[in-house]
Amino acid sequence: MDSFESEARQLGFTSIAGIDEAGRGPLAGPVLAAAVILPHGYSNGDIRDSKKLTPAKREQLYETIHNDAVAVGLGLVEPSAIDDINILRATLLAMEKAVLDLSVPADYLLIDGRNTVNLSIQQKAIIKGDNRSISVAAASIIAKVSRDRIMDEYHHQFREYNFLKNKGYGTREHRLAIQKHGHCEIHRKSFKFKTDDLF
Repeated sequence: MDSFESEARQLGFTSIAGIDEAGRGPLAGPVLAAAVILPHGYSNGDIRDSKKLTPAKREQLYETIHNDAVAVGLGLVEPSAIDDINILRATLLAMEKAVLDLSVPADYLLIDGRNTVNLSIQQKAIIKGDNRSISVAAASIIAKVSRDRIMDEYHHQFREYNFLKNKGYGTREHRLAIQKHGHCEIHRKSFKFKTDDLF
């Protein structure tokens, strides 16, 4: 899980940040990215793609990563901006914000997915990076837990959509709630879904 980090170090880079996002697919809520710089040679066999972990394990590793990391940065783009610029551009913007939020500047970026970001820092896009890089996997955990906590807070404002359970994703229950109550202020108005599969 550290081959990409080792390769970057062999090229002379010393401050390597893994970057991943949470919330590209939901019908509601922000897209949130995290950037994580881990210490040189860091190892933790529990750190992997956040989707493969239970919520309890993610919470535990969230604290571990925050305690062990050299730096952690977050970047958030709100639903209204997602509607304005589209989800891909919003995701890349969130990633840029996460890198700029790091308390220790990164000199190399490992980014989950196919796209790089608009920053003058050496970078590498890694398909399925959260399965292949410990830094990206750590970022996936930080992003997922951080976004889930935001959606838990929104649940108390908009209980009819049950964000505590669905985190804004388009479950049948959530789509039925939208059909009944309409959109709330954190829904992505540009995200459409078919109603003919609800019944």
